[in-house]
Amino acid sequence: MLPRAASVFALAALGAAAWAALDPGRGALALLLAAIAAIAAGGAWLEGGPGTAKDLTLVATLGGLAAAGRVLFAPVPSVQPVTVIVAAAGVALGPRRGFAVGALAALASNFVLGQGPHTPWQMLAWGGCGLAAGLGRRVLEGRVQFALFTFVLGYAFGTLMDLWHWYGYLPHTSGALAIVLGTGFAFNTAHAIGNVLLALAAGPELRRVLARYERRLRTEVVWA
Repeated sequence: MLPRAASVFALAALGAAAWAALDPGRGALALLLAAIAAIAAGGAWLEGGPGTAKDLTLVATLGGLAAAGRVLFAPVPSVQPVTVIVAAAGVALGPRRGFAVGALAALASNFVLGQGPHTPWQMLAWGGCGLAAGLGRRVLEGRVQFALFTFVLGYAFGTLMDLWHWYGYLPHTSGALAIVLGTGFAFNTAHAIGNVLLALAAGPELRRVLARYERRLRTEVVWA
């Protein structure tokens, strides 16, 4: 029932986004509705999986850990452990739970750092990081491969947020886009380099801990 309701909500939000996009002046609203539609679709996909109370506990714990790390690193511009934690969750736990950890981390941390129209896009961007890591988990086992992947995620996350800001609030011109991307380059670079340093220091270890914990959750004791 919940997956069906989430799917209907996603379609409704997507239709509303298409209507808003007909007017360039409603760009911010269109993007907000599109992000909500994508998150609702992701929710329907997650609900359609083999979810259990243990899964929810694990996702909530990791999302809270990533959110706390983001708040702790807030004084350092663009350097934060969220992307690395979310990517490690995706590699260790699969794309569904990787997406859920990323989306929850963005939502939870913004209760401290400030909610706004950017929140759904941050949820979608970090959820996408976990999803991509989960889909590519077979080639991300090594320390260097994982670190390079988080480097790419740093730029991908920042570029998506820059595009959201440009389309939602600035003139839809190539000049405005160039200014936004140029302004964000330094911050995205700091994000990417911070990811690499954190991933090299603790990425594989974090992944192994999560994988071990996940196996313990799956272990069932059967009394004969």
